[in-house]
Amino acid sequence: MMALLSVRGLARSYYGVRAIAGLDLDVSGGTITGLIGPNGAGKTTAFNVISGLVPPDAGTVTFDGTDITGFRPDQITRRGLVRTFQIARGFPRLSVLENLMLYGARQPGESLPVALFGAWAAREDELRERAMATARRLNLLRVANNAASDLSGGQKKLLEIGRALMTDPRMIMLDEPIAGVNPTLSAQIGEHLLTLRDEGITFLIIEHHMDAIARLCDPVIVMAEGRKLTEGPFSAIAADHAVQEAYMGRRAGHLAAATP
Repeated sequence: MMALLSVRGLARSYYGVRAIAGLDLDVSGGTITGLIGPNGAGKTTAFNVISGLVPPDAGTVTFDGTDITGFRPDQITRRGLVRTFQIARGFPRLSVLENLMLYGARQPGESLPVALFGAWAAREDELRERAMATARRLNLLRVANNAASDLSGGQKKLLEIGRALMTDPRMIMLDEPIAGVNPTLSAQIGEHLLTLRDEGITFLIIEHHMDAIARLCDPVIVMAEGRKLTEGPFSAIAADHAVQEAYMGRRAGHLAAATP
């Protein structure tokens, strides 16, 4: 199966310190792929480079057969690859519904032809309907008119996923989607991701909760020192001595405990 996302030789340094150093990874379509590793392994930097937030020093990023290395984030998003952030972004004073609408695909913008022919109003109605449907499926409808700043931590994570869905993505990169979320809502987020995967959306997930990685992800990619260390099913990853050494014992026990 051809990879939907393919990264080869990716490198990025900050002030002479190599955050990622020759990273190779593939993500197949229709999967929830986990990306794990100890703190400082380079996971978030890899997300930043893949999504166009920062340019690579070397290497290539290919999405759906197109080399997108060096593309701007908006260009990458329009091709169907979108990412979320560990700390939820958006516009805190806007309502949940307004945040979702703002991230909708194919915004008409403001121009004289749009104003004269009413295209903006028609598209706004479409975006509102789509935003309402997205809020409903993520259990955010009851807070749709609340300011984003008033949401709980878990609801903000759901809103982050909702904004990604509004872009019509083929693949979403999630940076710690359940960090700081209570267990009940964490389980709900996991169920949403499984449903979305079954509907054809591919995911690459950074997460430190190994129980969630074990439950949701196959395969799992392990990074260490800016490179891919190994890849495989979670049960094999958790038993790998090289992975245990990378996690320096304490986290290795956490890995083993999360094995189904």
